[in-house]
Amino acid sequence: MTQKNIALNIILSVVTCGIYGIYWYYCIATDIYNSRNNISTTPILTIVLNLVTCGIYGIYVYYKWGKAMYEVCTERGIPCEDRSILYLILSIFGLAIVNMALIQSDLNQMAA
Repeated sequence: MTQKNIALNIILSVVTCGIYGIYWYYCIATDIYNSRNNISTTPILTIVLNLVTCGIYGIYVYYKWGKAMYEVCTERGIPCEDRSILYLILSIFGLAIVNMALIQSDLNQMAA
């Protein structure tokens, strides 16, 4: 798990019309998949299912990632809060990039 610059990731996602965002999504999925054993889908499968379902699977994934992040933080003794409902609401309203920034912030905190 490596720390990533959130602002740079957002800028690159916008400049590349979302192509870098897919890579960033893959990186986040990989970090979460490697930190939790009970995540049922691999990062590649998560991206494929998200594309095939036109983003509907992504709404579910953000909720599950919120739960996984909370579990990892509590296991490691890092103070955090359960943001799964927030991720769910933001993804329903099409603000996935905000979810990715929040999740990356938590991943950066865990990597420190």
